[in-house]
Amino acid sequence: MTFSIVACDLKEKIWGVAVASKFPAVGAVVPWAQAGCGAVATQSFANTAFGPGGLEMLSNGMSAKETLAALLRNDHERNLRQVGVVDGKGRAATFTGEGCFPWAGGVTGKGYAIQGNILAGAKVVAAMEKAFLAGRGGLPSRLFAALLAGDRAGGDRRGRQSAAIYVVKPKGGYGGYNDRWLDYRVDDHEDPVPRLGELLELHRLYFDKSSEKERVPLKGKALEQVTAILKREGYLKKQLAFLDAFNAFIGNENFEERADPNGLWIDKPVLNYLNKKFSI
Repeated sequence: MTFSIVACDLKEKIWGVAVASKFPAVGAVVPWAQAGCGAVATQSFANTAFGPGGLEMLSNGMSAKETLAALLRNDHERNLRQVGVVDGKGRAATFTGEGCFPWAGGVTGKGYAIQGNILAGAKVVAAMEKAFLAGRGGLPSRLFAALLAGDRAGGDRRGRQSAAIYVVKPKGGYGGYNDRWLDYRVDDHEDPVPRLGELLELHRLYFDKSSEKERVPLKGKALEQVTAILKREGYLKKQLAFLDAFNAFIGNENFEERADPNGLWIDKPVLNYLNKKFSI
């Protein structure tokens, strides 16, 4: 009842899963990943034990193919399962049980496995593979490109409801305390994949960093725009100094990593976003 892609970028040491379905909160069921180890997508009457169990096998050095075989070996309902696995070396494997509802199937290549069931047809998986291989940018962008292509090719033939992306890399989590780099879910929405794309854009806005060339000096027009926002939102009341008002505002908007605390510059994408948000 789902279509997904499991993939990795060994050069950047990133593993991830993107998935969509006519099923609520698919991100709570299908995607599993661990940096340096691999990733698993378990779907079609999903056996969620395949997630942690598969990652444990992968962490012990088993290949994607070996892990998949071991997961299915003692599963009495394996004919109903669909699973995609990518291991720590980029080897991939996919399985579609004979009992999965049509259209059901999958493909693999170097560093990726794509699979789906109850799809509009084989064209869904084909579109996903094409988009992933042709995609630009990092692994998250390519995963999303594949998911969007599959969705627009017909996706789950029953309709749309949820989508998710889960991507890991060493110390990729907030503050570097874990490997959970991206973990975004749209649990119930009439068109969840584009909404997931919007969340990814927000992630880039809040957590990416622009190059120095994209830093806008806070002077001239940029200073006027920021000052207007501070006045409109009440930060410059009671004769509060500009720098104190600026830092209070930036902190409230969660952009501390994308603006200079000394008030010298602000990243251009953030300035554009703030101007749009506050209609300046």
